Amino acid sequence: MKGRELMLSGSFFGREKTCRGKAVIDRRTKRLLSRILPGEIAVINHRDLDEVAAEGLVRKRVKAVINASPTLSGEYPAAGATRLVEAGIPILDRVGEKVLKELREGEPIELKGESLLRMKDGCWEEMAKGELLDAIRLEEQLSRARDRLEERLKPFIRNTLRYAGQEESFVTTRLDVPTLRVPLRGKDVVVVVRGAGYREDLTAIRSYIREVDPVLIGVDGGADALLERGWTPDLIVGDMDSVSDQALLSGAEIIVHAYPDGHSPGQKRVESLGLAPHVLPAAGTSEDLAMLMAFEEGAELIVAVGSHSHMIDFLEKGRKGMASTILVRMKVGTRLVDAKGVSRLYQKDVRAREIAWLGAAALFPLVSFALVNPKFLHLFRLFWLYLRILFP
Repeated sequence: MKGRELMLSGSFFGREKTCRGKAVIDRRTKRLLSRILPGEIAVINHRDLDEVAAEGLVRKRVKAVINASPTLSGEYPAAGATRLVEAGIPILDRVGEKVLKELREGEPIELKGESLLRMKDGCWEEMAKGELLDAIRLEEQLSRARDRLEERLKPFIRNTLRYAGQEESFVTTRLDVPTLRVPLRGKDVVVVVRGAGYREDLTAIRSYIREVDPVLIGVDGGADALLERGWTPDLIVGDMDSVSDQALLSGAEIIVHAYPDGHSPGQKRVESLGLAPHVLPAAGTSEDLAMLMAFEEGAELIVAVGSHSHMIDFLEKGRKGMASTILVRMKVGTRLVDAKGVSRLYQKDVRAREIAWLGAAALFPLVSFALVNPKFLHLFRLFWLYLRILFP
């Protein structure tokens, strides 16, 4: 963490001792991200902040984060705290739920050291104390979390195996997919989930999307990810808890993921916008449903962007196993291409090196032609002499 400590030396953890701003309060970070503005202070209750939520806070340019719960509890290496610290955003941890109850939306607050202050009778008064999560404490907690990873893995595996038996019918019984306006048979399908790195990976495959023109499926907030990049989703699949009204009104066909018993909390929200969604009851996650639906409808290729594929992903989502995801991937694996992390294959230094080699290759025939042509050779000698005069 030495590099990160150096990076933070001029931030809140260095010169600045106080941080003031308007409080934006919400127990659900997803909801808070929809309304917080740059320079405001996020007051949340998010144990083990996940990377996607943290990235949202960074992009919103929040001034600080006040968390009623531990941003990194040490139970597993959740990535959100690291992302905030890398961005130089102060985190005051473990202030307690009383803060959420007593603070008012838009109220000015001040973060001073490990104290949270509010204005009372014209003076700043301490209302709570917490733990300032700086780079040193972060590394200590990450170290403990890494040490506990194997301990968490055992119950995770047991949970996955137990629910795999219960959810077997989810993948062995054909889905009752409604008749869709957008045919999937024989098409490439891109399933976009708002998971870690989804923006970068979606950007990395933009040429593929432009050339192949696949069917675009946004899983809840994945629909907004597509709109951010200038693409309109063809289908939106999910329980509709994190997709925007703008995405729902984009003209995409909507499939509400209902519980196996038919209960569908998201249906009411979609219908309140004057839309008529399909409702599809199924076990598993919404991204599992989207992939399985594309497979059963005859998609030629399924490209997954931002999908959840390992234990940390699922622990950050509050799930203690990944039974349905393993089963679905076993079934659709012959047609599935997981683009998670594909952006890491194209590092800037590699591109620069390739461009340099390409430039050198392009110059070679020009230089060769100049060397065998007397006129070019004469000009070259004049140019060389000119350089020698300018830079003796």
